[in-house]
Amino acid sequence: MAPIMGAMTNTCKVCGVTSDVAEFYISLPSRCKECHKKKVRENREEKAEYYKSYDAKRFQEDPRVRERHKRYQKTEAGKAAMNGSRKKWEGVFPEKKAAHTILNRSVSRGLIKKPNFCSKCGKHEISRKIHAHHHDYTKPLDVIWLCTQCHKDEHKDE
Repeated sequence: MAPIMGAMTNTCKVCGVTSDVAEFYISLPSRCKECHKKKVRENREEKAEYYKSYDAKRFQEDPRVRERHKRYQKTEAGKAAMNGSRKKWEGVFPEKKAAHTILNRSVSRGLIKKPNFCSKCGKHEISRKIHAHHHDYTKPLDVIWLCTQCHKDEHKDE
């Protein structure tokens, strides 16, 4: 680092620009923040599958990440993001949305009885939430009732 006119500066070895030291990460003084961000974006693009599974696992296992996500969902921006995501999903999968709506209305009207146990593992609703699983969305009332884990496993097998 060379002082120029009393200010602390550094030169990026990637782009060659000399900037104030605030434009460099302390742990990585040879590359400016913008070049580092560009390198990180390129790396994530090149290894997209790895980072997709890494991020999913991190979200599921890191309590700090999960708590941060829950706090974000309660903010106006988080609510808007969830609403936008839901509407996008409904636009991409209208047959799934229709099947879910028909089934939910049938359950609420008492036409279909939702069991208190998983039809695969037998666990009761007290220990696990029970979900309806459609094998064919054109038959909205033809479902099997599964706990969260069995439902995830069912989708992995498909």
